[in-house]
Parts: sequence; structure tokens; C-alpha cells
Amino acid sequence: MHRPTPCVGICSTTYGDLVCRGCKRFAHEIVEWNGYDESQRAVVGRRLMELREGAVNTILTDKQLAVLSDRAAQMRVIGAGDMSAATRAYETLRCLARYPAHPALPDSGRADTPRILLERVDREFYARSLAVFERSFKVPVQ
Repeated sequence: MHRPTPCVGICSTTYGDLVCRGCKRFAHEIVEWNGYDESQRAVVGRRLMELREGAVNTILTDKQLAVLSDRAAQMRVIGAGDMSAATRAYETLRCLARYPAHPALPDSGRADTPRILLERVDREFYARSLAVFERSFKVPVQ
């Protein structure tokens, strides 16, 4: 199923952020989204996907990626077979993070539960989005 918007319902641009802490889009992209054609939306979607996958691959180990890939199949994550390993891991973490008592994943070096790993990935994803915004628009984000 195609989502009409990357919005996750946690918009921080209403509080003045130039990059949304929820969906990681730039404020002007959120404002102009409904006026974008499919090619413009695809450009934004590709950037977000690349940044998120980079964050996942930075935070998770190869062993954790493999474990999450196996769990995606067990949990029947929708569309998992068509996803990259990083996207499959992210979507699986999102599902597992709903259960606060879920045990830590192996190979983390500490007690990193899915929720903690998801938060670390999202912080890295946000940092990467900020960096792209600052580089693209030469505007430092406070």
C-alpha cells in the first residue's frame, strides 16, 4: 500500500524546527507537499530512504541486521520480502519496539532493546537530515 505522505503524526515544524523530528522532511516540503507531483515526492522519498538506511547501517551490526531480517519473516512484516535489509530491520524494530519488555538483541555490547535501538537509529536519521538541510540551504539549524 502506498502512503500518500511520509508524515508520522509527530510534526515538530509547528514549533519552529526546519527539519521535522518525526518524518525528517524539511519544513518547506511539509508545507508544499500537497502541491508536489509524483516525481517531486519520489525525490523526497528517495532522500529519506537513503538517509534512514544509512542510519540503520551505522547503528546496527551485521548480526543484528540478520536477526531482524529473520524476525521480519517470523512476524510477517508486510512487504518484507521486497525491502532492503536496512528497511526490513527498521520496520521490524518498529514492530518490536511496541513491546517494552522485549529482550535486547544480540551483539549490541550492552542491553540494547529494540526500542533503544530504534531511538538511536532515529536520532542518527535526524542528524543526517539536519546535515543535508544545512549543506543544501547553507542555513545552520539550531
